[in-house]
Amino acid sequence: MKFGVVVFPGSNCDADCYHVIKDVMQEEVNYIWHQEANLKDYDALILPGGFSYGDYLRTGAIAKFSPVMSSVISFAEHGGLVIGICNGFQILLEAGLLPGAMLRNQSLQFICKPVYLKVKNSDSPFTKQIPEGQLLKIPIAHGEGNYFCDEKTLEELQSEKRVLFTYCGPNGEENEEYNPNGSIANIAGIINRQRNVLGMMPHPERCSESILGGKDGQIIFASMVKWLEEAGKR
Repeated sequence: MKFGVVVFPGSNCDADCYHVIKDVMQEEVNYIWHQEANLKDYDALILPGGFSYGDYLRTGAIAKFSPVMSSVISFAEHGGLVIGICNGFQILLEAGLLPGAMLRNQSLQFICKPVYLKVKNSDSPFTKQIPEGQLLKIPIAHGEGNYFCDEKTLEELQSEKRVLFTYCGPNGEENEEYNPNGSIANIAGIINRQRNVLGMMPHPERCSESILGGKDGQIIFASMVKWLEEAGKR
């Protein structure tokens, strides 16, 4: 199987994602510059965190016009796995691959700290190795992570079990106290209707090795690898 890490001007978590796939998961991975368009050799794509195009206009608003994004959209529409992390999530929203939008954090401050997530659904390529209800401790680092959608979209996300992660407390409490950015319904990560595109604000690549203080993020990448193996990509 082969992973690709898409690099935009301003990406700053690309090397972290590359390292986790290559050295931790021991899978083949390449960087994909934002001007590239040929993605036919890849099985999974990662849109990493950072500040694509300096976050001018709006987070992800310029990146969606990069030449690579037309190919990313086609890749996803044909069933390829795509995970967008932090700024990558924002880009997926702007590109229309996921519903909703990102607002400034409710505090209007940049927040960088570990948070607890509750796994809401194990039936996805990104969580198939994680029991439903399990808690993960994964760091966030964003100024615009306040996920918003209209009431109809929220009802669809919840009824179709497309909310994969919610912010919670150390005992699984889901309330305002443990919502770091004001995100509607404590949402930290969602998938598309076809269940092959994930957007999440927390950074699993920053906690995929014990040396970093925790390995909770590794299981998300392990789930992707397992799903690809079962799909015959090995």
